[in-house]
Amino acid sequence: MWFWWFMLICDLLTPIVMVVGGRMMWKHCPKHINGMLGYRTTRSMKNMDTWKFAHDYCGKLWWKIGWLMMIPSALIHIPLYHSDESTIGVAGGILVTIQCIILIVSIYPTEKALQKHFNDNGTRR
Repeated sequence: MWFWWFMLICDLLTPIVMVVGGRMMWKHCPKHINGMLGYRTTRSMKNMDTWKFAHDYCGKLWWKIGWLMMIPSALIHIPLYHSDESTIGVAGGILVTIQCIILIVSIYPTEKALQKHFNDNGTRR
């Protein structure tokens, strides 16, 4: 039973990080463009306008996706409560993999929005 709780917490970490991180990106964009903290792509680091737009867009997206992922992530574990550790581990591993894929894929709409709103040199269209 302790393993079930451990996996539930592990599987909720990604959605929680997306909700908290998204809110931080959205409401508290890093003040300076840097290579260490924030949404760092070539397109987002062109100037402060693209930097703030990318953080606002991606932050809102992560916040929404994080909340949407949290409910199914918790619900998937309920039927596994009295299952053996290998079943819980496999289900948790699959769930974390799907969550990571969703997290990575969220870069695509942000880059498309940047491309739609800004020229290649970073000026607004």
